[in-house]
Amino acid sequence: MIFPDFTQPLPGALGTVHFVGIGGSGMSGIARLFLSAGHTVTGSDRSENHNTEALRALGATVTIGHDAANLGDADALVFTGALWPDNPEYLLAVERGIPLLHRSQALAWLISGQRLIAVAGAHGKTTSTGMIVTALLEIGEDPSFVNGGVIQSIGTSAARGTGDLFVVEADESDKSFLLYDTSVALVTNVDADHLDHYGSHEAFDEAFVEFSGKASELVVVSSDDAGAVRVTASLRERADGSPRILTFGTDDAADVRIHSIVADGPVSFVVSWQGADYAARLRVPGVHNALNAAGAFAVLVGLGFDPERVLAGIERFGGTERRFELHGVVRGVSVYDDYAHHPTEVAAALSAARSVVGEGRLIAIHQPHLYSRTQLMAGDFARVYEELADQTIVLDVFGAREDPIEGVTGALVSDRFADQTHVDYLPDWQAAADRAAEIAREGDIIMTLSCGDVYRIVPQVLASLDATVATTGD
Repeated sequence: MIFPDFTQPLPGALGTVHFVGIGGSGMSGIARLFLSAGHTVTGSDRSENHNTEALRALGATVTIGHDAANLGDADALVFTGALWPDNPEYLLAVERGIPLLHRSQALAWLISGQRLIAVAGAHGKTTSTGMIVTALLEIGEDPSFVNGGVIQSIGTSAARGTGDLFVVEADESDKSFLLYDTSVALVTNVDADHLDHYGSHEAFDEAFVEFSGKASELVVVSSDDAGAVRVTASLRERADGSPRILTFGTDDAADVRIHSIVADGPVSFVVSWQGADYAARLRVPGVHNALNAAGAFAVLVGLGFDPERVLAGIERFGGTERRFELHGVVRGVSVYDDYAHHPTEVAAALSAARSVVGEGRLIAIHQPHLYSRTQLMAGDFARVYEELADQTIVLDVFGAREDPIEGVTGALVSDRFADQTHVDYLPDWQAAADRAAEIAREGDIIMTLSCGDVYRIVPQVLASLDATVATTGD
């Protein structure tokens, strides 16, 4: 992976911008904004996806496969930390001496001069960002935004608006969220992750303190998450008393408090704010989404928007791509995909699925993400899956930016199950899809979970379910 230099000054002007890995969820959104700002955009990726197709339709030149020739006459190259330093397009850009911008630097260049709402946290960023954007649009604002997933009601992950607000999902994985000139910071939680980069829980916490402390207008912080509470305490110890802080959650002392939560299907709850109660019912399930909604509500009422209009706008949020996303139903079995890739996220996703599956069972297909995370958290993953899923199928590790670690495979997770009858380690994807179809019966949910490429197994699962119908004659 490449470690960006965040100290380098941003260029004053950019013409043609080339994106390496343009099909990624975050990169494609930024590329979209450069296109809408009138720039010529080129890019490359290792495979086609709906993002590459959409960008071509908008005027970008996208090449599949990495080759130095793809760089063309670009004036700048945009990359992510997951890029390998021997990438031929990156090496040619270095040789030419053109600006090399981490995606967060490219985004900061676009944001310049607008009021930034930056959403950070180990979990819940994409959903919270989507809720804020949806509510702003519903109440008549026109923000610019970049999200880590497509907001389903809008049909895109990024757009340039005419208003002065710019909403972004801010990435903490490599400290790039510290680059932004933030007006409003939302911290959903501070559940330690990316310790391969940070080195310790304390360093992870301190990065969030720095991020929050830079907010010029307002910081909104969870009152329920232990790490977020530590961040709030650090902020309040400052002699100058800045920034202004609002807390949210189920805690009795929260500034925005949610209570009377009913999580049977789409979640409903009551929000208490400044002595008044507001009833809410979301279109998405899970207690975690009630908390995400509370954070989004706190941001917007903290900015002075009307509470009732804000909540009505949040209720219009219909979810984001790869967050409890239904892909099909075959013989009464529903197949979902979710981006969850940390034990806390997996627990939230499975709990949400449990709230809608009724008498059915949950069959999880887990793709471990990163060798370092799998090595560190294998036992935690096993505990969560064994507790919340009825059966789990474990694939092999999606390494992403990391080299393999000897002895670290999906078996590291499956071997930690106390009851081995509730888990299968199946590195072969077709065998995994067939096993899920074999287990499933009417009313069940099969859910794939990972931020890797596990969503690509979904068509195989649906086909296996269909083949089971043909074989049995059901």
